[in-house]
Amino acid sequence: MKTLLIGAFRISALGLSLALLPSVACAQKTSRVVKTETVDIVVDTVATDITIPFGMAFLPEGDMLVTDRNEGKIWRVDPKRRTKTALANVPRVFTEGQAGMLDIVLHPDYRRNGWIYLSYSAIRDSLNGTVVDRFKLKDNALTEVQRIFTCDPFFKNSLHFGDRLVLHDGYLFLTVGERSALRDSAQSLSNHFGKVIRIRDDGTIPSDNPFYNSPGAKQEIWSYGHRNPQGLFRDPVSGTLYESEHGPKGGDELNVIQPGKNYGWPIITYGTEYSGKLINDGLFEKEGLEQPLKYYKPSIGPSGVVVYTGDRFPSWKGNVFTGAMALQHLNRLVIRDGMVEKEERIFDGNRWRVRNVAQGPDGYLYLGVDGGMVLRLRPAR
Repeated sequence: MKTLLIGAFRISALGLSLALLPSVACAQKTSRVVKTETVDIVVDTVATDITIPFGMAFLPEGDMLVTDRNEGKIWRVDPKRRTKTALANVPRVFTEGQAGMLDIVLHPDYRRNGWIYLSYSAIRDSLNGTVVDRFKLKDNALTEVQRIFTCDPFFKNSLHFGDRLVLHDGYLFLTVGERSALRDSAQSLSNHFGKVIRIRDDGTIPSDNPFYNSPGAKQEIWSYGHRNPQGLFRDPVSGTLYESEHGPKGGDELNVIQPGKNYGWPIITYGTEYSGKLINDGLFEKEGLEQPLKYYKPSIGPSGVVVYTGDRFPSWKGNVFTGAMALQHLNRLVIRDGMVEKEERIFDGNRWRVRNVAQGPDGYLYLGVDGGMVLRLRPAR
């Protein structure tokens, strides 16, 4: 752990100095071959010196937008040239602890409307909280910035923000953590903590949201009872909305999100307090509360989620991938008939805290790894 922390600080300092340049070479042309259960893959390093690569989005021309949580930056990465450029006119971001510059997604109709969506931790007086802005990109600078969501309430700590984004069919889904000290807020409909949020892509609230007409409830709520949801992805084939979230000590979850459902935290959990003490007498199921599709004990620290739909890895088609930060690997799940049939832990032993995983328009998988790397996975030929 000490080596990882030292390395992270070294990279952070380097990133600050490199950011002063408009465009820099950011990775050597290094590749390696790794064997998995079904396919041999080549791992290319396409970017370095991005301390916590939290969000990754692909522009139509092939460049990536990568957020650096800790530094409060957004980088434009060219995977072919392996260069990166810091975007200008980024908002002021609260970057302590688990806060910072978080997820980023393009509107599905980006070629026509140019909208990009960004979640981050904002500051208001001495408090902080999640906001979502949308903006357009011109000359590597943010323009036409519009605020479309503000979490209620703001709070004074730096834990459990969640903050993954999914855009589909005119709707924006957002995960919000319960901020740790306010765990019981996940069961209250009067706030946004511990929830999956659903709004329209312009920030307005759909009238068919499950609690839209419930007195005292936040109308944006889609589901509730979540702890620290770090991954969210909609399978374009099945329409399934997958969410991954951190449990306490043990009890990390992969959930299938449905409107109006209660996912149990902190009433039920497969985990315990970090002291080992039982939570709610060790209750892990209760009528009316949803069970996870899969839970992990011990915790793997699940992060970004993707369902692979490309043709580059035929044996992985339809598989669910999530990063694993605590147990440091790429987690692959084979799901059939609503059940997890198989699990594989790729890069187990590499000590890579995989923060995010995304499928590029080229059909390859891309990983964001804490400590600075963006990696591309392609099949060995």
